Amino acid sequence: MVVNIANHGGSIVWDGIYYFAPCDYPNICDWELKNIILFFEYEKKHNRKTEIVCDNNDIVTKVNYALANPFLYIHTPKPSLITVPVCTSCKQGGCRTDYLCHTTEIKFLEPIFKSGKLLSAVNARNKTAKELSVEPRNAAKDTPDYFDYVMFTWGNCFAGDNIVMERMLNRSPNQHDLSVGFMPGARFYFRYEEIVNHSGYVNDGHHAAKIKHELSLLDYLHCCIIPESHKAAYEKIVPHNLADRTFYVKNNCKDIWEWSEKVYDFVLSYNRSNMHIGGGINETKNN
Repeated sequence: MVVNIANHGGSIVWDGIYYFAPCDYPNICDWELKNIILFFEYEKKHNRKTEIVCDNNDIVTKVNYALANPFLYIHTPKPSLITVPVCTSCKQGGCRTDYLCHTTEIKFLEPIFKSGKLLSAVNARNKTAKELSVEPRNAAKDTPDYFDYVMFTWGNCFAGDNIVMERMLNRSPNQHDLSVGFMPGARFYFRYEEIVNHSGYVNDGHHAAKIKHELSLLDYLHCCIIPESHKAAYEKIVPHNLADRTFYVKNNCKDIWEWSEKVYDFVLSYNRSNMHIGGGINETKNN
């Protein structure tokens, strides 16, 4: 694997390269150095060598120092906001880190609710990690081990729905796909502090978080958001013990970014014991 550090605008792992984008390039902060350390550690555990590619000698020096002295950085707390220069359409100006989100294709809702769990792709689809890694829908060419985990983005991030579109299209979605042609998936929200204390929690230095094999919805789900157009098809299959945490939000948004903002605003207004309608959200509760 290659960690390519530059002013990419945003970070992504694609076809064996981690395009790492410091928020304030050419500066790099302790939180970002921590993520590089964690990425190296994760890759080492999976018997992959990792190299740094960067044109900025100061950054290379700082990265090499951090890799040689991980104890100085590994306990750096997460910021409340991770700025992402490329996210010019994001109202918050970056990723809010209070909630984690797992987004899935609508067609997978029924087996998820029947099992009461989020499952890794290996467990959900009964295929080996190797088989899943060579499917056309794996446009990013993720390595086989990625399919052993339930992945999370930050709560207000559009990346989960972007991946859902990628999987449906078997290619990277374009601007049309993310606006006029956008079809949102279902979002499962969790509190960050609860997920990081799960026994299967892993930080690979790229994803906001991931859990190995499976995650119980009854024990960890904060709330589930399903596009309102799918309510009739799915409201009867939601388990009773999750009904008070499952909601249907109308998608009257112009694109994936507006939808992400709308859903995140809804999550912020949500309270398990009481519903607060705010931010112009049009929502209905599962009964």
